[in-house]
Amino acid sequence: MRICYVGDAGSIHMQRWVKYFADKGHDVCLISPRPYLGDVPRNIELHVLKLINGVRFVNVPLSVIQIARIIRAKNPDILHAHHVTSSGFWAALCGFHPYVLTAWGSDIVVQPNKSRLVKWKAAYALKRADLITCDAEHMVERMAALGAARENIRVIFFGTDTKKFSAEQADAGIREKLRIASDSPTVISLRSLNPIYDLESLIRAVPLVLKEVPEATFIVAGNGEQRSYLENLATSLGVGDKVRFVGALANSEMPAYLASSDVYVSTSLSDAGLAASTAEAMASELPAVITDFGDNSQWVKEGQGGFLVPLKSPPLLAEKIAYLLKNEDVRRKFGKFNRGVIEERNDYYKEMEKVENFYSNLATGA
Repeated sequence: MRICYVGDAGSIHMQRWVKYFADKGHDVCLISPRPYLGDVPRNIELHVLKLINGVRFVNVPLSVIQIARIIRAKNPDILHAHHVTSSGFWAALCGFHPYVLTAWGSDIVVQPNKSRLVKWKAAYALKRADLITCDAEHMVERMAALGAARENIRVIFFGTDTKKFSAEQADAGIREKLRIASDSPTVISLRSLNPIYDLESLIRAVPLVLKEVPEATFIVAGNGEQRSYLENLATSLGVGDKVRFVGALANSEMPAYLASSDVYVSTSLSDAGLAASTAEAMASELPAVITDFGDNSQWVKEGQGGFLVPLKSPPLLAEKIAYLLKNEDVRRKFGKFNRGVIEERNDYYKEMEKVENFYSNLATGA
């Protein structure tokens, strides 16, 4: 099939989606407002939109004109846009069918609440899609409320590459690099250092954990507007030497960092479906302590794969982390349970295979 995607080539999630179908031998092109993250694979045709920085209302018609021109030239069997209120809206304005739309989370849960204009854009894109995918059941109701035809919505998970993320990827060199003792139990967070992910709660939990497990170390991966604040907070709490702020990790580094840690934590205040980093940690056989929000309880089973904690609850967060750090047998048991959950329900290859079947049915009118 000829498949034309509209989405952010600077996102690893977009790249993984596109790569699967290109590697399966389909004729794939990607239209993006940003350049590719890394080198563009030879089997993917990339078109980067020419936009004017800071001029949003001019960029909408500019984007639509360019996307429509490429679609006419490619005449694809499927047009598939990712992110409802940006690429999805632009693609919908082109009027091409079959049109597939994938919601990412905030484009449905958060952005339509910002203004009537954004809500209208979301509704416009959703109503014109022949097929809509999302990765959480609670998003189905949100989209239906915006006017999406419920019968056109399918829950498809972004999926985790279980070949890439596994316990076998552990690398002792990471602990050496970060000056972490080989016998020091390690907690890792991979969420961005922005308010929505509430890393402040994790940092405030660190002193409480150290009272129970003095040898513990925390790895905080990611960048964001709160990095300096969080580093200063850790110092002011007297735990600066116990927290390693390592910045944003390259995608190639993620598997080894996860497999070399002992407990995964996510303090996010909002998740659409299962966060990619949470799924990758689970595939790496880590127990998870995450906030009880959205569909998280459908993935991390309380007392089987980890623990769910209320939002902004450093004391309870610390209690659950300390328990896991002090009980290696429980950590291992929970980690293996999580690996099984991902293999059964969130395998990247199985989810993309479902999408391929949807594409085929749409392209043939089945």
